[in-house]
Amino acid sequence: RLKTKERKDVVEAIKEARAHGDLSENAEYDAAKDRQGMLEAKIAELESKMSKFEVIDTKNLKGDKVVFGATVKIENVETDEIKEYRIVGPDESDISKGDISVLSPLARALVGKKVGDETVVNAPGGEIEYEIVEINFE
Repeated sequence: RLKTKERKDVVEAIKEARAHGDLSENAEYDAAKDRQGMLEAKIAELESKMSKFEVIDTKNLKGDKVVFGATVKIENVETDEIKEYRIVGPDESDISKGDISVLSPLARALVGKKVGDETVVNAPGGEIEYEIVEINFE
């Protein structure tokens, strides 16, 4: 989307601003060029990240410990509330889908643990103790 739609939009904004005449005092032109610079920097950053990606097929993962790519069912020891999360990369995290970053405090507390293990997470509201109920690799 950045390379197709947004890049075209910026080029169009620059064309429109140029049509207004003198570029030395053209705020629209300056703003469009700034936007273009930020867009190109974002594209370069994403391309750099993508060049380092390694696709991990979670269907091929196995084991009895929580690792990157695992789906983990945990139970709050105090409230008995059960939640399920998938451990993903920082750029993939979306708590509304149950995807938590491997760098999050919860994921860091879970990684390396087995079913039946308990772990304490330092949450903004205080410490929460969880028991690992299930680990899946889907």
